[in-house]
Amino acid sequence: MKILVPHTIALDLSGSGEDVFVYQADEPVPDEHVDAEVLVAWQNTSENLADAARRMSRPKLVQTLAAGPDSVLAAGFAASVFIASGRSLHDGPVAEHALALTLAAVRRLDLLFESQKAASWDHAYNAAQASAETEQLYTLDGANVTIWGFGSIAGRLAPMLAALGANVTGVASSRGERYGFPVAAADELPEILRTTDVLISILPATPETTDALNDELLRALPETAIFVNVGRGATVDEDALVAALDEGRLRAAALDVTKEEPLPADSKLWSAPNVIITPHVAGNRPKGSAKLVLANISALREGRALTNQVSS
Repeated sequence: MKILVPHTIALDLSGSGEDVFVYQADEPVPDEHVDAEVLVAWQNTSENLADAARRMSRPKLVQTLAAGPDSVLAAGFAASVFIASGRSLHDGPVAEHALALTLAAVRRLDLLFESQKAASWDHAYNAAQASAETEQLYTLDGANVTIWGFGSIAGRLAPMLAALGANVTGVASSRGERYGFPVAAADELPEILRTTDVLISILPATPETTDALNDELLRALPETAIFVNVGRGATVDEDALVAALDEGRLRAAALDVTKEEPLPADSKLWSAPNVIITPHVAGNRPKGSAKLVLANISALREGRALTNQVSS
């Protein structure tokens, strides 16, 4: 079976016995490789994926290493092509980064970094985090943390938060229990937000989740709440988020993803108060990629169900 592997990742499939070729993920597929049966995608441009969907003559499987398959699904591959995501490959790194952003925002390390750059000992901060009236704002111990999008990443993140004393509630399409934590249905979210101290979004980008965090939901949060996004930027109404921060209706936000990436220099998010921004670095280290690719190629050969299959 002929497999195309992008130049954006060192993927060792040498022991597979398959015909493996490296291609440029930001250029059209070379003519000599349009007959490949498997396309592995990682950090591909939308133009590259659209070209592959249009010109590849006999694709059977597109295996993206991204947790969210939205860019591959949007490329226009035929309905007969199997598409599988990289779900679970990013669980550890994304959970770690989500925890780091959450702690940074709760402890307001952004303010302390500003004081450090100004060579200023922040007495006001010290007083606020020690005061009986405001000390609870600076800790996860006893905080109500809501994780919106309770999949495998949340399964890694929730126990970390709980170990620090947080009360963790998940929100997903249906209610129940996952990974030992209570999960509410999406229609219960507005009520849950009223007592949420930290809202962490791990939502994927789908037509249904576009601008899911809107003005109405932001107003449901307490003014002391913090928002963390390690899912997709498309899920947030950024104008509504900036307004909430500008008007003091949200204590802080920590964002690893934005609608447009890289975030333009003139974006209002850069200058919004109380924001921590990282450049989509939470999950850029897929772990176990080769194992997943080889497992799905074997499943394809044998007619078995694919791991993380999302289409066809």
